[in-house]
Amino acid sequence: MNDALMNRNVPADLLQTLKSFNQLHLVQFWDSLNAAQQQQLADQIRSIDFELIQTTLRKGLEQTDAEPQANRADKAKAPASVVRQPSSDADAGEWKRAAQLGEQLLKDGQVGVITVAGGQGSRLGFEHPKGLYPIGPISQRSLFQIFAEQILARNRRHQTSILWMIMTSDATHSETVQFFQAQNFFGLNPDRVVFFQQGCMPAVDASTGKVLLESTSAICLSPDGHGGLVSGLSNAGLLRQMKDEGIQHVFYHQVDNPTVILCDPAFTGFHADHQSSLSTNVVRKASPTERMGVLVEVDGQTQIIEYSELTPSQAAKEDETGQWIFWAGNTAIHMFSRPFLETLAEEGCRLPLHLAKKRVACIDENGQPAPPAGSSELNGIKFERFIFDALPLAPKTLIVEGNRDREFNPVKNGQGTDSPATARSALSRIGRQWLKVAGFNLADETPVEISPLIALDSDELNDAIKSGVCSLEQLLGKN
Repeated sequence: MNDALMNRNVPADLLQTLKSFNQLHLVQFWDSLNAAQQQQLADQIRSIDFELIQTTLRKGLEQTDAEPQANRADKAKAPASVVRQPSSDADAGEWKRAAQLGEQLLKDGQVGVITVAGGQGSRLGFEHPKGLYPIGPISQRSLFQIFAEQILARNRRHQTSILWMIMTSDATHSETVQFFQAQNFFGLNPDRVVFFQQGCMPAVDASTGKVLLESTSAICLSPDGHGGLVSGLSNAGLLRQMKDEGIQHVFYHQVDNPTVILCDPAFTGFHADHQSSLSTNVVRKASPTERMGVLVEVDGQTQIIEYSELTPSQAAKEDETGQWIFWAGNTAIHMFSRPFLETLAEEGCRLPLHLAKKRVACIDENGQPAPPAGSSELNGIKFERFIFDALPLAPKTLIVEGNRDREFNPVKNGQGTDSPATARSALSRIGRQWLKVAGFNLADETPVEISPLIALDSDELNDAIKSGVCSLEQLLGKN
């Protein structure tokens, strides 16, 4: 970059910043841009923390990931303290008391909900935000509608008005907001549904560390991961709003699980009773090699080890009692204390950035597409934060075992396991189980769909049928 650039109409503050961090190439096409394009590029440059990027890259180069991951897996122990699914009358009593506490917290307006909805449904062949995906076994209700109806039902049951915070991304924000507006927010008060965007981080060249350009007027940006929740909440003013409203506990889930029990009173109650900063719902893995992160203890801290970090022999490792060490599968269902989220948001965000080598479509110094079409070269590095990195930072954590069949049936793949077919089958299976309590025995595989507005559990369904609020034919889609 020659000194002639300094005489162009590039704002002085941009030139100074870019020169300081050896990133002047970002404005090499400045003279060819119109005013709007120049403004867009300037805004993107000003939003970048170049010092953070340089520091993160330097740390990443100074350490190899393989060794600490291997050591971490070898040192890991199964979680020592877990609230397990009830297996005795005494256990059932504890779960009932926890649920009663959770219900009271809901009535008192102390519980909020965060739905992470930044992803597209591309792996499902659905080129829209995943929350719009039709998943109802009979009605084709969207994932968002199922969650909205759960919140509306809880509002009615507990005489409250839950704040629903939906984290989107650049790719999903506009379409998600428009979808809710077109559906009249599914009957919810629009003032209690807040959309906020996760942040973005620039991609950098894997060999030089220079920020990549997507076009002559735009930087290559990508979402900063589900850990972007922390800064997203802070930037949107939601941490302050929750504090002002007296919200103390925040239920967190991802958009791809239609059977999640939003604001589950028992989970909420256990979290509050244990004064936990961060609680996690886990389920027993179906097999040692199932592709799930697992909750473990490492050096006395609660952590998550991803399945990709474990060899098959490590994944199947047993403790002295013959139990799997890596059994506690992460469902991505958490409860946060609001003060802990505030602590995480200090100094920008306390969650670390992770580096991932990726193929990044960009332009070269001549403005030509790079890498070449058809190339599999991993030319770029992207930065992400993971929400589970908050676990070792939490003053106190809690692990609660969920009911896998009831609570965890995600939609991740187009076919096979964790697909739309398995999720719809789970929704129908749960419906048939509830109907059996009400005295109706249906053949296996019979499609059933129960809106949360009719019932949130089997007891409520039984009451609804007896009182004539709904009929079997209605739940089978026959009227």
